[in-house]
Parts: sequence; C-alpha cells; structure tokens
Amino acid sequence: MLGRTCRIAIIASVCTLAACATAPGAPDAVVATVPAAAAAAAAAIPSAQAIANAQRLAGAPGSTAVATPPSTLRSFADVSRDAKELTGLFRVWQKDEKVWLEIEPAQFDQPFFLSTSLDQGLGENGFFAGSMSSSLSRRYGSPQIVVFRKVGPNVQMIARNVKYTAQAGSPEARAVAAGFSDSLLASAAVASQPHPERKSVLVEANALFLNDLPGAATRLEQSYRQSYAFDSRNSYFAQLRSKPTFISLNVTAHYTLSRVATPPPGQLATEPPSTVPDIRSLFLGFHYSLAKLPDTPMPARVADNRIGYFSTERWDFTTDDRRIPIKRYVNRWRLTKKDPGAALSEPNEPIVYWIDHNVPERYRGAIRDGILEWNKAFERIGFQNAIKVEIQPEDADFNTSDIRHASIRWMTNTKTSFSAIGPSVVDPRTGEILDADIGIDGSSIRAMKSYGAETIPLRPSLASGVDAPRGEVPYCTYNAESAEHEGFAMSLLEARGAMMLDGPEAEAFILARLKAMTMHEVGHTLGLTHNFRASAVYTERQLADPEFTRQNGIAGSVMEYNAVNLALAGEKQGEYHMSTLGPYDYWAIEYGYREFAPEQEAAQLARITERSTEPWLAFMADDTLYYSGLDPLANTFDLGQDPLAYADRQLKLARELWQLTESRSLRPDETYALLRRNFSRGLFEVQQSATYAVKYIGGLTLRSDHAGSGRAPLEPVPVDKQRAALKLLAGTVLAADSFRFPPSFLRRLSVSDFDIDDARDLGGSVPPVDVAVDQQVLAVHRAVLGPLLGPDVAQRLLNNELKVTSAAQALRLAELYAALHAAVFSELKTGKDIPLIRRNLQRDYVSRVAVVLLRPNAAMPADARALLRADAVLLHDELTARARMPQASPETRAHLAESIAVLEDALKATSVRQGT
Repeated sequence: MLGRTCRIAIIASVCTLAACATAPGAPDAVVATVPAAAAAAAAAIPSAQAIANAQRLAGAPGSTAVATPPSTLRSFADVSRDAKELTGLFRVWQKDEKVWLEIEPAQFDQPFFLSTSLDQGLGENGFFAGSMSSSLSRRYGSPQIVVFRKVGPNVQMIARNVKYTAQAGSPEARAVAAGFSDSLLASAAVASQPHPERKSVLVEANALFLNDLPGAATRLEQSYRQSYAFDSRNSYFAQLRSKPTFISLNVTAHYTLSRVATPPPGQLATEPPSTVPDIRSLFLGFHYSLAKLPDTPMPARVADNRIGYFSTERWDFTTDDRRIPIKRYVNRWRLTKKDPGAALSEPNEPIVYWIDHNVPERYRGAIRDGILEWNKAFERIGFQNAIKVEIQPEDADFNTSDIRHASIRWMTNTKTSFSAIGPSVVDPRTGEILDADIGIDGSSIRAMKSYGAETIPLRPSLASGVDAPRGEVPYCTYNAESAEHEGFAMSLLEARGAMMLDGPEAEAFILARLKAMTMHEVGHTLGLTHNFRASAVYTERQLADPEFTRQNGIAGSVMEYNAVNLALAGEKQGEYHMSTLGPYDYWAIEYGYREFAPEQEAAQLARITERSTEPWLAFMADDTLYYSGLDPLANTFDLGQDPLAYADRQLKLARELWQLTESRSLRPDETYALLRRNFSRGLFEVQQSATYAVKYIGGLTLRSDHAGSGRAPLEPVPVDKQRAALKLLAGTVLAADSFRFPPSFLRRLSVSDFDIDDARDLGGSVPPVDVAVDQQVLAVHRAVLGPLLGPDVAQRLLNNELKVTSAAQALRLAELYAALHAAVFSELKTGKDIPLIRRNLQRDYVSRVAVVLLRPNAAMPADARALLRADAVLLHDELTARARMPQASPETRAHLAESIAVLEDALKATSVRQGT
C-alpha cells in the first residue's frame, strides 16, 4: 500500500531498492561488483541436490533440479527438437509441459527486472485477480532485480540486494559487498550443451518458475490457519510470451492441504476459503514478467517532504558525512518532450493506460475520463497528450499484467475490502516507474447500486485513520472506507426524494464517484502519495457553489480521502464528488515532471517548493495523519476550512436522515432492512463527526515547512476553538437527549432471513435480529471518552501550556475534565431519572476514572491522575447525594449504588498506595 505507504497505494517494496549497475546518466552511487567476492561466494555454494534437500526441509523459496555432469549433457538441438520457439528478450522453448529458457553468455550476471502479479485469485482475503504480488506480501514475491548466475553445472536465479550502495571501486564498495546478502530465488541444472553458434545454453524454466516464488503458501496460512503447500506436480505454464524487451510466463500454481487443521476444543476456528469447492485444493495464477532494465537510467529527481511522492530510497555508504546515509528520489514516469524548445509539445513516449477488456463497457467512459483528467496538469508544464488511454481489444495477444502495460482491471470478489488499488513498480536505480496496475473492485460498485437493501454495520475502527497500526494498512483504503460515507449520502438523498436508487440520478452519482476514484488511483500510479490536509482549503461558501466546484473540485487534491459534498436541507448544493484536479495536484505534477536543464534543476525545484506555504497547496503525508492524530485540520472524509463546522453539519445531516426515516412509510416491496440501514449509517456519521471535534482538544497544527518559512512547525490549536469543540460534544453527542428515538421506529429496525443469509455468504458478521441500540450508541460514546480521558490528550494539553505565551491561551486539563463531568452526569443536578443509554455512558466514565486510580499507567501524566482523583471524590459525593433522593427507578438506584461502590474502592486503593 512502500516508501510512504499507500496504505495507500502500495508501491512495491522494490521502490526502496538502490542502484545495481553503473550507467551513463545514473546517480553516482552504485552497487559495487566485486568479482573476487562473487567467485568466493560461488565456490561456497553447495551442490544442487544439497540445496534442494535444504529447501524441502526449510521451506525456502525456489526449487532445484539435480545437476547433470557436463560430459553427459544432450546437445542443444536434441533438447530443443520439436519444441516451439518464441523469440524476444530471451528465447523461450516449449514442448508439452516442458519449458526452457535459452540464456546467452552476455545475459549471465546481467540485471533484469522480475515482477509478479496475481492473474487468478480467490475473490477474498486479498487474493484478488489483477493485483500485483506485493499486495500479498511486502517481504517476498515483490519485484526484484535478478541475475542469472552460472555456478558449475547449475544456473541460479539470484535476487540482487541492491538497496545498499557505494561508489564502485571504492573501499566502501568492498565493505558493502561483504556486508549484505543476496537471495537465491530458484536454481536449475543446465539442460543442454552450448548452442554451436550462439554459445547459449538451455535452462529448464519449470525448475525456476514452477514453485512458490511469491510466498503465497505463507500468505494462505496466515489468512486461513491452514498449512497449504505448493504442489509442483499439478502446477503448469498456462501461457508464454516473449517480446524484445520482456518475456512473460503465466503459471497456474496449485496449493494443497495434506490435512485439514482443526482448532483445539473450545477455540474458535478460522474460516477456511469460502470460494473454492474443496478447501484442500486451490489454484492461484501468477503472471511473471522478466524485463530488460532501461539502457540509460532516467535522471533521478530528489524527493522533498513538502510534496507527497513515493520515493526510492538508497543507502549510500560512500561517505560518512551523514548519520543516516539515505538518499531519496521521487518515483515518476520518464517523460520528455519531442520538441524541447516548444512551449507545448507531445512527449517522446506518452504514458499509456490500458483499460482491460474485463472492465464492463458501461463504466469505461468514467474510468477513461478519470485517467485523462491528469492531462490538465501535464499541459500546464508543457506536455500535450502526456497520458493516453487504450481499450484492450477482445482478441488482444497481450496481457495487461505484462510489464510496460499500465492498466486498469476489474476485480470480482465476494468480500469487499477495498474499491481500488493503484500499485506500481520502479527502476531502483532512479525511481523511474516501469509499470502500474490499478484494480477496481467490482463488488463496491454493485454495493452502491443496492444500497437500498444493504445493511452496513457500524465500524468504529474507521472513525478516523489515526488509530490504524503501522504496517496494517497495506495499500490505499480510500474507497473501502468511503463506502460508509457514500452510503450515508445516497440514503439521505433518497430519503429527501432527490434520488431513486434505480434512477438516472443514482447512476450519475455512481459514475461521478468512479471517476473520482480513478483519478485518485491514477495519481498514485503517477507517483503521488496521499494528501490529508487538502480537504481543508476551501470555504463552505465555495463548496456550495456548483460552478466553483466544477472548476476547482471540492478539495485541494484528488489525493485526499474526500467526503461527499452534502448541503444542508434548503442550502445551495455544489458538486458531490471531486470531478477535476485540485491546485495541489497541478503543483505536485510540476515538481515531479517539469523538465529542467541539469544545471538549473536544483534552483527551479527550490522555486517550486517555496510555494508550499500557499493555503491552497496545503499538504500532509500519510504517516503524520495515521500515527499522530494531532492536527484537527488533517482528517479523512471531511470538507472545508473549518472541520469543526463540518462536524456540526454532519451531525445535523445525520439527524435529518433519522427524522426522515422515522416517518417513512415502506412500500409492499421494501424490507425493514432499509430503515435499519439508515439508522446505522446515521450513527456512523455521528461517530465520525465526533472524532473530528475530539482532535481539537490538545490539538496542534503540524507543518512540513523548512526553516525560513516564517511559520512554526508546531502550533497549538487556539483555545477558543478547543472550547468550541468541547461545547459541540457536550451539546450533541454527550447531551442527555441526543439519542432518543421513537419506540415505534425502534420496533421496525429488523432484518429479513435473506439479509442474514447474504451477510453469512459474504463472510461478514451476521446481523442480530434485534438491534442493541444502547450498545451501538455506547460505541459512539466510547470513541469520545476514550481519547479525552486518555493519556495522549492529557499530555498534549500539558505540553501546549508550555508552547503559549500566556496561561489564557491554553485549555487547561482541569477545564476539560470539568466539562466532561458536567455533560456526562447532567441528570445529577436536574434530579431526572437516568435512562439506559445515559447509564451506559456514566458507567463507562466511572470505569475509566477508576482504572486510572487502580491501575496507574506510566503514560498517564501525574497531573491527570491527581485531577481525576479529585474528580472521583467530587463525583462520589454527587452520586451519594442523588442516591438519597426518593424518586428514581430501580435500575437508576442500582446504577448509582454500583458507581458509588466502584469509586469508593478506587479511592481506598489510591489512599492505601499513597500511604494516606
């Protein structure tokens, strides 16, 4: 999803590789080739049979054939007799199930590019046909620089360790060569004597490629907890191609279970593959491309943290003048003008995207428009028709998985976990993008068309992107997460009467979303990472102007996770989706692709980056958003310069949806699932909006500025904004009357047997017949109380006190706790009975305070513990006073007694621990 992960967009792990050979025009740090070291390594390699045995025992990748002594090798003509010959980068020979590569003397020890994609999948758990193998794993199966090395009677396919570099011929280069290891992918015996004229030899491709090169067996075991093993006997080459610059080999790989594992008694079983007839046997189709690297490396362009590009990282040990010897170059396509002197010129080689013939015809127009929209940015820097789109013919003799065929493919899955991915692979010497394959999940489009019957569960983990653990978001999740918001928008528009789900308005809505999704993923394949500050550049007035949004989009960039632009009832409505590029997109493309004379490039790039302080070019990278959660201006799925105002609007829209749904009369052909769907979607939107407000408390404005910009990189959120966020939360989500629904409405929140069956078939959680409304609301409350009573917010508030010039400019921790106390326990002053939803909220509050006192967390600041202890004493007294009042339900009296007991135990334990 990796450079800056696209959790994002998966740039394959090869993106972090470094140079592998010296070539004109390449950066000066290259991998050293040390013949003596290589010879020593070759001499130490065990026999082919020993390697095979070791691999079988250790489960290592690759397979090895037993070597035949040279004196008994058959002649080239004898081995290739009656075999079909394919000419290209390598000559490929095929006879029945046997395939040989003809390797010429000059091709040994020369670098080639090996990439893998999945052409046949399982339709679930990440095994999606059309995805690059890096989607399966970032540790193996990713694109590699490989060499064929002849060691005695064997030929090894070696993955070169080209990440670590030093100037060729230097002492440091010898240290690098000795310090890092290559990897053996596969090995095969030489199958023939040399060709009498070409001096080439035949090597059995079956031994090189009919094995588990992508490491799918491990990935299968991780997904299903079953020990799948690669079965070479029932695996085969499905198709072979050979072109002047590459060869491709399609392998149908069989994986089998010798025994189906069952869990120990009492332990839940992991669901086995649900899409195969027999879980003991399955096929995966791998498309291997072995390609020639560009003869002349593309000039590398240095990366800058103020503009979001995936980057190629190179560890250059030539000098010791930097503590961390990493150089970073932007990943980009090679694009040069035919007429360098012209203000507007076509490129020598345009970037061509192929729409695979498996994409439904009715969606090709929106996808094509999304791709070509990027030409606007290239035209601004002097390229005409920089990007072209082609439709793969039905009778095409090529596969869009072939390297050098950037493509958009349709994926058919049963379990939707994304809507599109945009991985690419690069030349590790320079960052040049060599291939890109965008996969669009067809089930996401189908889901949009059936939103009227679909029940989407509340997913608290998606309330904000900041809680995603590092490394667990393997690629861009924009469209998977946006499904919740798209569903909410369609439900509201349908409830307003502005859309029929089977009408032209819904079709236009879906196509507009598909275009926006395509623009986003194409941006990734052009090298761009996410920009999670771009949604905060336009005003509410601009967003409500359809002409403004048509010309400028609804955010500063298509690389943002953009929300649906929904107006309040009666207000002016701008475009729903991002229909064109934003100002940041033009700026980023200029940095990566504008041509400069070599001697002027550094100065011109500096001129471009100086604009980073302009408001419409605001940028925040993936890492900062996902791993800090500090900046309330950097979110996913918000819009406008004031996220707090946006949160308030979304809360109002959620209530509008509930009100329209409560009074809705269903037609005889409609099910009650529609009502339940709208209830859940409204609740999800409330939770998402609450998290926007939470980020203001103790928040910081983060900037990627370099020194001299005139702005501080860390700026506390103004105290009036923090108080406004607290007031919003107290008056909505935490208010006593926030979640009161008519009983007649709750009695209709049911599901049908078909809804349950569909959820089971899709592998999702089976919806309960009766909605636990109080527990779903409690999840929303916990999303607010968790961070606000936690150590991170407490520490940030304390830190911010030190960053302001006067105490009046900071929100004090005591003020936060007092505001939460007053909102959560408002019934203690009014004397009203405490209903179920409020009792749950109060129990959660009491439990969190008690845990701080009973089990002190080292991360919780001492001031926070002291303040919460004081709050517990005050709350104990208030609860005790309320318990003496005679008018209360049995449930309320029991709730008060329990809360008092919990606080007494916590306070006693604290006193004993403190020796008081």
